[in-house]
Amino acid sequence: MDTPATIRLNKHLALQLGISRREADELIERGQVTIDGTVATLGARFTSGSSIAVKGKEVASGTAFQYLMLHKPTGYVCSRRAQGDNPTIYSLLPPQYHSLKPVGRLDKDTSGLILLTNDGDFAFRMTHPKFAKVKIYKARLDRDLEPLHQQMVSDYGVHLEDGPSKLSLERLDETGRTDWQITMHEGRNRQIRRTFSSLGYEVVKLHRTSFGNYTLGDLPVGEHVIVDMR
Repeated sequence: MDTPATIRLNKHLALQLGISRREADELIERGQVTIDGTVATLGARFTSGSSIAVKGKEVASGTAFQYLMLHKPTGYVCSRRAQGDNPTIYSLLPPQYHSLKPVGRLDKDTSGLILLTNDGDFAFRMTHPKFAKVKIYKARLDRDLEPLHQQMVSDYGVHLEDGPSKLSLERLDETGRTDWQITMHEGRNRQIRRTFSSLGYEVVKLHRTSFGNYTLGDLPVGEHVIVDMR
C-alpha cells in the first residue's frame, strides 16, 4: 500500500495565512497550532484531509500564491480600512484580491509601485533588511538642494532617530536642483521624507518606480497587473 503524501505544516500555514514560514514556526512553537485536535510540534507534517487550526480556528485550504503589482495614486492608504477621507488601496482592486497583503508600505502622499501577495516568504524576502532590495524613487523638494546637503546625504548619511540614513541621489533636471532620483537599499518608515526634513527641506512629491526586480513601467495610475515571482 502506498504511503499517503504529507504536507509540511509551516509551509501550509504560510500560504493560507499570508505569513512567513518563520512566523508559522513561531505559532507552532507557542503551541497555538493543532492537527486533528493535537498540538503540533516544529517540523510537523500532515496528510490531506487533516483539520488544521490556529488558536482554535480552523485554517482553510486550497489557496494558491498570488502576486500583484499596483500603481498606487497619492491620497490612498495601504490599509484595509479608509482613514478619514482617505480611501484604501483595496478600493482600487477587485474583491478577489482583497485578502492580499501589501509588501511593505507607501504612505498616503507617496505614489507608485506597491506589491501585494499572500506569500509570506516572498514578502519577508522583499522587505527584510538582510536581503537589501533596491528601491528607486523620484522626488521633488520644495526648494533647491544645496550641494553640501547632497554630499551629506549621498556620501556620509544623515543621522535620524532610528539610525543613519544614506541615499544615492541623481539629478533629474540639469537646470534645477529640486527633482531627484533616489536609490536606497532600506525601507524604514518615511525614511526619505525624514532625511530631507532633518536638513530643512520638504518632499512635496514622492513616487516609487522600482522595487527589487519589479518596475512600474507604463502601468496606468490606479491600475494593477498580476506578476510572476522572480
